[in-house]
This record gives sequence, C-alpha cells and structure tokens, in this order.
Amino acid sequence: MQTIAERLKSAYVRIEQATDSANRPRNSVRLLAVSKTKPVSDINQAYEAGHRLFGENYVQEGIEKINQLQHLTDIEWHMIGPIQSNKTKLVAENFHWVQSIDRAKIARRLNDQRPTTLPSLNCCIQVNINDEDSKSGVQPKDLPELIEIVNSLPHLTLRGLMAIPKAEMKTEEQEQTLGALAELFSEYRTKLSNFDTLSVGMSDDVEAAIKHGSTMVRIGTAIFGARN
Repeated sequence: MQTIAERLKSAYVRIEQATDSANRPRNSVRLLAVSKTKPVSDINQAYEAGHRLFGENYVQEGIEKINQLQHLTDIEWHMIGPIQSNKTKLVAENFHWVQSIDRAKIARRLNDQRPTTLPSLNCCIQVNINDEDSKSGVQPKDLPELIEIVNSLPHLTLRGLMAIPKAEMKTEEQEQTLGALAELFSEYRTKLSNFDTLSVGMSDDVEAAIKHGSTMVRIGTAIFGARN
C-alpha cells in the first residue's frame, strides 16, 4: 500500500514525463491536489511531503479544513466546485483561488464580499467545453462577455480558464475538445496581463491535457485514493 507521499511523488513524475513529451518546461505545469471528501490528516501528509496547493469542491467542507489548518499559512486553497449565491461570502473570505466562476452574478458577489484586507481573489472562468447539461460552466460563445465583466471587478484577478471535459472520450474527440480549449486560452492570454492559467486535466487525462497546454492539473484519486 503506497503512502500519500509516494503517490504524490508519482504524480509529479507523471507530470514531468508529460511536459518532457510535449517539449515544455517542467515547471510550466502546477499540480493541484484535490482533497474533497478526504480528512485533514491526509492533507497534513501531503503537506509534510512538501505539497502546498489543495482544491476543494464543497464550500462547507473546505471552510472546515481551512479553519483546522489555518496554522499552515503557506497553503494555497482553491475552490473548484460550483458556488451557490448564499455561499459566496464564505468563499470570498477564505479561499485564495476560485476556479469555478460560471456567471456574472457569482463574480460580482465574490468581488463585493472579498475583504479589503486580503489580496484580490484569483479567479478562473469555468467553460462548459462539451456543452454537457450535467456540468457547470459558461458556453464558449458567452465567454467574451463574462471575461469582460470579471476583468472589470477590482477585487478579482482573472487568471484563466478551467474546464472538466467529458469523461471517456475517444482520442479524436478528446483532441478536438482540448484543442478548442487551448485556442480559447491562447486568444485571451495575448490580450490580458494576468491570464496565465489553463486548469484542465485530471487523474485520467493528465498527459493529453499537458500536450494541449494545460498549466494546472487537478489530481485527487491518484494521490489520496478512491473517494469515500
């Protein structure tokens, strides 16, 4: 049975091999350890192994972990799940990043509720790249309008795009999907100063995502084991 530290090391090696294969610098892809449903003790193990970026899907669960681990001041907490209007204040006050902005109302609430004593909130806009009813995210055609809104909000810093491509795609469809996402990212990366993050790729598609320009992969199961 591998330890979390050993699985984390394997994830780093996998990312290095994928960046090498894509002829990209090894430091061009960051690893977000997705710790949803996992206990604080698991996060502690990953932290002790040197990892600092953690992603949570559920607001209340994430807040409880942040509070329990507030003595670890160098953890970077990412909210990666859908956000309801009544939870924006908690997110704005506690997280360093929000990757799942999918509509103007949520962006404006996060901006208005971000404490002025904190740095601006790093944000990604979630794109529903495969037009799936079961997933959150803005349609690509509506992306320009939402980018303009988020980019105008003083307490948010628009860092890039996030997506959750359809599961179990054939190679050709996967190439088309990730290629389309890479094109959107590239278009705005040249226009916006802080736009440097393409968050795509999970345990099953890390290599394909990195090949198509991902700068952050979100890995949970391969580090922490199957979810409860």
